[in-house]
Amino acid sequence: MHSARLLLASVDFAEIEALQVAGEWDRAGDVLADVARGLVAGGAELLLLCTNTMHLVADQVQAAVPVPLLHVADVTAAAVRREGVATVGLLGTAFTMEQAFYRDRLEGHGLRVLVPDAEDRAEVHRVIYDELCRGVVREESRQAYREVIARLVAAGAQGVVLGCTEIELLVGATDSPVPVFPTTRLHVEAALDVALDRALDGTPETAPAADVAPAPEAPPS
Repeated sequence: MHSARLLLASVDFAEIEALQVAGEWDRAGDVLADVARGLVAGGAELLLLCTNTMHLVADQVQAAVPVPLLHVADVTAAAVRREGVATVGLLGTAFTMEQAFYRDRLEGHGLRVLVPDAEDRAEVHRVIYDELCRGVVREESRQAYREVIARLVAAGAQGVVLGCTEIELLVGATDSPVPVFPTTRLHVEAALDVALDRALDGTPETAPAADVAPAPEAPPS
């Protein structure tokens, strides 16, 4: 009969998307940091940023609040390592695939990260924004993603990170010859583990969680 004690703040993605396109990441970070402060004021003791791309501003959000933020790339890297995979292909928005914030975080856990070539990145990104974000799931796009995954595997990927929440609407384990790592599901399961472990062992919920993965050291430049 139990249910989660959960505070949810759902922002208007159109406003965030406009800031993404304009490259105004600091402003987007300010928006999300302000939302995070509101959640903490309401009693939240652990934060999830339920988007892969906007982890570009995760440090900005974390700096705004005194409670831990569970980073999706840390959670994903831990799952990849548990499977014994060393090299992963990364699918996501162009921002996630092309900027360093996500790859560096994964690589900080000892992983090798491959991304699709420019043409494939453009198609993966287009499908996310033009279709999946609008609730459109097309078989032709599923096949296109399968082909992108196959090329990543041919390039050496031993697993594929589905590094965008919407991608899990389109492809899954049956669409890949190697393991896939669905970041949305992994993120939620890890949050449950952290929250329930702290509740069951009597740890004060306002204290930093010992089992929240620390940020990896930045790789040498």
